[in-house]
Amino acid sequence: MEKPKVHPYIPIFIGVISVSLSAIFVKLANAESGVIAFYRMLFSVLIMAPLFVLKYTKELKQLLRRDWLFSSIAGIFLAFHFILWFESLNYTSVASSTVLVTLQPLFAFVGTYFFFKEKITVKTICAGAVAIFGSVLISWGDFKLSGTAFYGDMLALIACALITAYLFFGQDVRKRLSLVTYTMIVYVVSTITLFLYVLIKGESFGPYSTMDWIWFILLAIVPNLFGHTLFNWSIKYVSTNVISIAILFEPIGAAILALLIFKEYLIATQIIGGLIVIVGILLFVVDEKKIFKFFSKKA
Repeated sequence: MEKPKVHPYIPIFIGVISVSLSAIFVKLANAESGVIAFYRMLFSVLIMAPLFVLKYTKELKQLLRRDWLFSSIAGIFLAFHFILWFESLNYTSVASSTVLVTLQPLFAFVGTYFFFKEKITVKTICAGAVAIFGSVLISWGDFKLSGTAFYGDMLALIACALITAYLFFGQDVRKRLSLVTYTMIVYVVSTITLFLYVLIKGESFGPYSTMDWIWFILLAIVPNLFGHTLFNWSIKYVSTNVISIAILFEPIGAAILALLIFKEYLIATQIIGGLIVIVGILLFVVDEKKIFKFFSKKA
């Protein structure tokens, strides 16, 4: 495999910051979940279209039937991930929703082992278990708070499973396709899926206020083009597990912004659970062999 010009952790870091703004933009937009998701994907496609048409259309001829199938499935999973996650924000807090929707290690660790035969170390299992425990603590606090909040948590958890499946299919296809071509196919399929969903549900495509259109466009530019697109680039060089763990940083930024903008104050279980999630992340990213070697030299 070719070496990337930029270390994959750098675009992953930028991507995490970008997707942290997603829940905030969704809460600010005055529209139904399916509509917000549809315009997010539609504007993403329109922004990417000129570059794709000018430089990447020839690559479509090289696509295998498997590439079309996996990319299409990934697009459908992405569409319903957005629908369920955006809907969850109507019932539970930004902090709880973003923590649960980024609880991908729960699914990624199992999936990569069975489908990609990737080795899972004891440290990886421990890190995932710690992060998952922190997220469960947050969800339990919401359940005690109200049944409605718990319902929103469950929607977010299902959305989490869907985004993990989306990444799995991407991990396979991205090894053969360029970032732009793969992303364009996935986003187009996702847009069509969301259009049909909104049509069937009878949700309104408009009119909306100027500010709503601004939130739709910002959702396309920031979380999608600077978030998911960077994840799609990185997944060629790193495991789904790495991205799944990194995305766990998203709730921290989202919770801070929600506190400042919506005055969503955190309860004790959310704070403690969030801190436990951070410990799980640190346990995953820290190379214990290098630390041991460092202290051995000092001794």
